[in-house]
Amino acid sequence: MPPGDDLPPEDPTDGDPFADMPEDPFADGLPPGLDEPLDDDAPTPFADLPGMPGMPGGFSLPDLSNLGNLDLSAMIGMLSSPGPVNWEMARQVARTVAGSDGVGPVDPAAPAEYAELARAAQAHVAAVAPRAASLDTRVRVCGAVEWADLHLESLRPVLEALATALGAEFQEAAAGEAAAGDPLAAMLPMLAPMLLGLQAGSLVGHLAQHALGRYDLPLPTADAPSLVFVAAHVDAFAESWSLPRADLRFYLAAREVIHATVRSEAWVRDRLRELTTAYVRAYDLDLGALEARFGDLDPSDPSSLESVVADPRELLGAIRSPAQDAVQAELRVFTTVLEGYADTVLETVGQRLLTSYDRIHEAVARHRIERGEAGRFAEALLGLDLDRDDYERGVAFCRGVVERAGTDGLERLWSGPAMIPTPNELAAPGLWLARIEIDQEER
Repeated sequence: MPPGDDLPPEDPTDGDPFADMPEDPFADGLPPGLDEPLDDDAPTPFADLPGMPGMPGGFSLPDLSNLGNLDLSAMIGMLSSPGPVNWEMARQVARTVAGSDGVGPVDPAAPAEYAELARAAQAHVAAVAPRAASLDTRVRVCGAVEWADLHLESLRPVLEALATALGAEFQEAAAGEAAAGDPLAAMLPMLAPMLLGLQAGSLVGHLAQHALGRYDLPLPTADAPSLVFVAAHVDAFAESWSLPRADLRFYLAAREVIHATVRSEAWVRDRLRELTTAYVRAYDLDLGALEARFGDLDPSDPSSLESVVADPRELLGAIRSPAQDAVQAELRVFTTVLEGYADTVLETVGQRLLTSYDRIHEAVARHRIERGEAGRFAEALLGLDLDRDDYERGVAFCRGVVERAGTDGLERLWSGPAMIPTPNELAAPGLWLARIEIDQEER
């Protein structure tokens, strides 16, 4: 139910942010949507895209067998890294995995079309969320490889925090093994950055295979917000779900505008990154659980490194710690509100403009949940594994705020970190409104 539908009838123009806006520019340009409900057996988009062999759910590394022909000096050069992650290895792996998505090149007309849609979406979103009016709506239309390049860099602070935490364990292991006379011990300090580079690159590359835009997931990106579209994936998604392409593009443009607007608040980006960083820093590598893996590792055969990350869920279970529980609970509330806000504003805008809105929204909702083993591992690794109930809980909270305090009340969410609701307030938006009113009076 759209916000406010259960309230007493009022003057149709009273408080309507769209009342004074010009006639919808897409009235004749967007094709009509289809009225049939989504088929429960509809295929998951990109489910049949070619994966990399050898790992569950298509989660794997590129073929490294040819590296066994390198001489020792070349091997050491590859293993060497000045930091906790071998970023050159990460970049090569990310690009290789992302480039295996099997989707064609970018349509030359797509950048201009997305730029026009972004400007139109900004006008409509700004009527509900005034912060959007000042957003820089320059658009980047790219392929999966470019998406991977962008996000490997923007996720670098969080991935380095993870690598630093795990790398310290590798160093301790090296010291212990050296004392025991293990000849592999001298290799461990060089292997750690390479292993972590392989993992980081594979993670980002698999996310790129499914990306429609920049904000499919609440990733803790460190750079300034931007509007990014993987046009070939969007078109493939529209075809897979039999969705009107123009409607889907406008929907995604509006969604990207909303998310970029929220992330224009520096504290939002900082908070998301701080929570995720705290989560990954709390990993505790159980070397005993991984000892068998390293025992099978042959430093002269880099292809054997695949065995270390062959089962990502098992690897994750070996390093998770109870200290992460409290951080993840806080992170879950924050991302639930972030996604719920975006969905609520998008609903207000989209239902007025797109006859196919409900079908598109359901397809996109399934897309962000059904991302395969690799996607689920990436989300779990960063503490971002929201399920459908979390997204619905966020929408219910935001609708409750709008029903009681209007869209102006909802916009107060982004006034500062103190406005983020507690878990109890997330379940009872009236409690949140009462608290922020009291805080305001005390000031």
